[in-house]
Amino acid sequence: MNSQAAAAAMRQRGGSVLPVATSPGTPANDTAIPGFRWPRPAPRHWLVMIGLLVFPFIASPFITFQVGAQSLVLGMIALSLSFLAGYGGMVSLAQMTVAGIAGYALAVFGHSSSAEISLGWPWWLAVPVAIVIAVLSSALIGWLSVRTEGIYTIMITLAIGVAFYYLVLQNYSVFNGFQGLRELKAPTVFGVQWRAPVPFYALSLVCALAAYGLVAYVVRSPFGIALQGIRDNPRRMGALGYAVVAHRVAAYALSGLIAAVGGVLLAWYNALMSPGSVGTGWLINILVIAVLGGVKHPIGAFLGAIVFVLLQTFAIDVIDRERFNLVIGGVFLAIVLFSPDGLLGLWAKLRSRFGSRQAITSHHRRRA
Repeated sequence: MNSQAAAAAMRQRGGSVLPVATSPGTPANDTAIPGFRWPRPAPRHWLVMIGLLVFPFIASPFITFQVGAQSLVLGMIALSLSFLAGYGGMVSLAQMTVAGIAGYALAVFGHSSSAEISLGWPWWLAVPVAIVIAVLSSALIGWLSVRTEGIYTIMITLAIGVAFYYLVLQNYSVFNGFQGLRELKAPTVFGVQWRAPVPFYALSLVCALAAYGLVAYVVRSPFGIALQGIRDNPRRMGALGYAVVAHRVAAYALSGLIAAVGGVLLAWYNALMSPGSVGTGWLINILVIAVLGGVKHPIGAFLGAIVFVLLQTFAIDVIDRERFNLVIGGVFLAIVLFSPDGLLGLWAKLRSRFGSRQAITSHHRRRA
């Protein structure tokens, strides 16, 4: 079955014809089957890009590193979850686990404070090996969980995440137990210390843009179209000849690639990997970040990360640190109640409402 026939078959649902690739956050006219064409950037996209490039030069080093870079890193890990949930219909709570596997692998194969554990490989070898291990682990997690749906997928991925947490907590020969592996310093390349605020922000921005571009490309490719069809009706897609399990496992592997790069950056950002980095709290936090911004929109992962990091950084100036989760829970509850599609869905509602009012007003003015 060629791509045109597949697209025609996927448009048929109950005798009606639906647009191809009407995925969450993806306009129907942005698709191109069998070829691919990047959507034309709007003026607001150029403004956002300019703002991201100018940001480290007008913000303080603390804001650049603590808010800007951390939001990009957490946004990448949340993007891996948004891709699985929004386009594959699979809610995985193991994305921070995959990122943690990459971070721990970097610490074990690279350099850390525990010289008796770390192998001391150069960064250009340790980083690819860590990413490959994390991608394979994500594919294995997917292979174990894709045969289930809904709450069962969530519970399986949560169980895997908790199991990995207790593994690194109780194992001292490889993971150094509760203390973890420290002094995971980013390399110095071309005379640039990449953990300095501006260089690390630039590195995180490049990786985040690459991850976003990869997701934007994949969801409009034949694989992405098939994945969205499997999300909507896996039984029919299987009857059409698509390998449902293989597509889902491949989606997990792709999401693992994004989470793995985020995990490497997170290890360099924190300069350590400890059980607290992959605890149950962070498994839930990644889900909260994705839902805050809008799990159906790739850019929503970064928007949710910005809100989360801002609250995490400045809420302690207003309330006790121990009550931070109460603030996050309140914001999360408000977003879910008033806009199930996250902050981007709320913005779309406000824009459509006020935009329609302005259109009506201008129409009456022209008639007058």
